[in-house]
Amino acid sequence: MKTEIIPRNQYLDRIRPFVGKQLIKVLTGQRRVGKSYLLKQLMQEAEANKNETHIIYINKEDMQFSHIKTADDLNRHVHEHTREGKRNHVYIDEIQEVENFEYALRSLLLNPVYDIYCTGSNANMLSGELATHLAGRYIEFRINSLSFIEFLNFHNLPNERQSMMQYIRFGGLPYLKHLELDDEIIFNYLKGIYNTILFRDVIMRFEVRNTAFLENLVAFLAENIGQQFSANKISAYLKSQRTSIAASQVIQYLSHLTNAFLVHRVQRFDIFGKRIFEIGEKFYFEDLGLRNSLTGFKMADIGKMMENVVFHHLKCQEFDIKVGQTGSNEVDFIAGKKGELIYVQVCYLLQDEKTITREFGNLEKIQDNYPKMVVSMDDFQGSTYRGILHYKLLDFLNLEL
Repeated sequence: MKTEIIPRNQYLDRIRPFVGKQLIKVLTGQRRVGKSYLLKQLMQEAEANKNETHIIYINKEDMQFSHIKTADDLNRHVHEHTREGKRNHVYIDEIQEVENFEYALRSLLLNPVYDIYCTGSNANMLSGELATHLAGRYIEFRINSLSFIEFLNFHNLPNERQSMMQYIRFGGLPYLKHLELDDEIIFNYLKGIYNTILFRDVIMRFEVRNTAFLENLVAFLAENIGQQFSANKISAYLKSQRTSIAASQVIQYLSHLTNAFLVHRVQRFDIFGKRIFEIGEKFYFEDLGLRNSLTGFKMADIGKMMENVVFHHLKCQEFDIKVGQTGSNEVDFIAGKKGELIYVQVCYLLQDEKTITREFGNLEKIQDNYPKMVVSMDDFQGSTYRGILHYKLLDFLNLEL
């Protein structure tokens, strides 16, 4: 608890209103995005009121808690460490490592002396286990890797283009703060994190047998950020590479990768018809550094990486994100929050009139009054183009939308 921790206030501000409430606070997200340190920040705030609170901390990545394997073990451990006459704050890190943990949480929640917090690295935990047994009794907080502004804060970097390119290159895993921002050092670290995610959160949890195909699938997604996919299309591509795999298995493996928060699936939305398309979704990585550790950082991919970093910026601000479709044209992102929308088009450079007409023209066709913007890497930034905003990427990553 003596560790110096950089506060991530946008998450703490979301969680604080629920402190002390009879709800389980669940922090979810990919491994190594900082869930454990947020838990420690909440613990530090609780410790400030020692006369009334008592902390029970369980970290399932720590060997001293290896005896907690089942719901019964968890329930017993908490009761053994409960302190009478105090509000007992229970913090459980990586709770999905405890078999049938939801039964223990449901039982503990019955007693108002407990204020419960936990982290998990698998989305299925909420769509399955928790949702079934604890419906209406938990609240989820999705934790992302660092936003650009957080990245600057963690690394004490100036808010300028060179720092932005380092962010795009290395991504936003918080532990990078302790490493030199050097390709060999960072990518070696990130490859280790990738292997951990793939092995522990995908292969082991879902008992994946075809690991070679799984790795090829991740590599395919990494090379094709922002491209429309269907299971049949991926299956056909793999057959062309002499790898035969059924479309149903492709769907299953994609689900495993999204459950581990390694990638995010974004559905297409018909803007005029107001309906979701069942095929043709896109995939973006939670952390660009992990993606770049697999493919290498190539300036030829800058358009793909820009699209991913814009997606991540919107995700950090809790937008629900879709890919927009207007007839045969596409809008990169429709981002919704609190009943409001914004439309965002991403382009590397607005280098000629044809490009400008295409990027702004797709947005002009949308006849509503929600904000519309084009984001590019251009150094110039005008006011508007026929009422549509233009931001250079650096300025967009500084926006609080």
